[in-house]
Amino acid sequence: MSVVLYGSPSTASLVVHWLLIELGVDHELRQLDFDRREQKSPEYLAINPAGRVPTLLIDGQVLTEAAAIATHLAELHPAAGLAPAPGTHERGDYYRWMFFCANTLQPAYRAWFYPDEPAGAGNQEAVKAQARAQLEAAWQQVADHLRDGGPYLLGARLSAADFLLTMLMRWSRNMPRPTDAWPVLAAYARRMKDRPSFGEVYRREGIGDWT
Repeated sequence: MSVVLYGSPSTASLVVHWLLIELGVDHELRQLDFDRREQKSPEYLAINPAGRVPTLLIDGQVLTEAAAIATHLAELHPAAGLAPAPGTHERGDYYRWMFFCANTLQPAYRAWFYPDEPAGAGNQEAVKAQARAQLEAAWQQVADHLRDGGPYLLGARLSAADFLLTMLMRWSRNMPRPTDAWPVLAAYARRMKDRPSFGEVYRREGIGDWT
């Protein structure tokens, strides 16, 4: 099987890279230089017209969207146990948290990091304030869930959703109230960061923060 990941350090491609390492999948990593806008080059846009990362090629099939790729990788490698069986109660919970990451957390983060996009440059501070409120409310929801039903999102079972959530926790590291401010979230992140695959993805991407 031929696997190629297009990404860039510290972006949404991190979770895909992390999972490929966790699952032991041989792959080629092609890091794009965002400062040179390589993600907007004609060559890359021919693969992913959105001009974003990650893009994963599996035997030529083009896959985009971090949550979708993470879900697919977990299903391609059932022996790793990172996705509950279809039709089960746990599978429903798994979908809930994967979509929570994709539909609740990621859009709010985009508004925080790119506040000019939703309402123009003149409204950036208002956009950031709203995004911060949305994110902190969402992280409180996660903290309550983990306090009552952890240690992972699906209870005792580790899943691909935990990898995606941990990456999104990292994105808060320089915000006014980072996720580490919630003790239960800090402990959860510590469990995930202690996995050997986390240290390895950091090494390969040259990342040194939030360890």
